[in-house]
Amino acid sequence: MKKALKDKALTIRLPKEIRRDLENIAKEEKVPISDLIRESLDHFLAVKRFRQLRKKALPFAEAQGLLTDEDVFKVIS
Repeated sequence: MKKALKDKALTIRLPKEIRRDLENIAKEEKVPISDLIRESLDHFLAVKRFRQLRKKALPFAEAQGLLTDEDVFKVIS
């Protein structure tokens, strides 16, 4: 049986401007600041993972003559 992962709290320091912007957006969107930060970090990590995978795959793509996004679209279309 797998153990359920529990959320852990993380304390960070933010410049006043960022905190103020987060508070304003949270108020406008009626969501907690923690939700905004989680969503932002999730997006940031997804972009980082994508770039890492792309970097690993690049040599294989180049070996197949796939040098641009257009080259890839031609192959998969």
